[in-house]
Amino acid sequence: MNTLNSVKCGETVTVVKLHGEGAVKRRIMDMGITKGVKIMVRKYAPLGDPIEVNVRGYELSLRKADAEMIEVQ
Repeated sequence: MNTLNSVKCGETVTVVKLHGEGAVKRRIMDMGITKGVKIMVRKYAPLGDPIEVNVRGYELSLRKADAEMIEVQ
């Protein structure tokens, strides 16, 4: 299983599945991250948290813990 937090800068991946439950999963989906969406990893903060990504034409910062819940290919 490959998750968003393991993707290198500049790579584009497709969301396969969202893990997690309840409010956390709902918050990720409300940010526009759903199954089949392409995500480009723009950069990592110096300590690796948060991650800046490009989703559906806008920029978004995700915590590393949230990125671990997003399965990609």
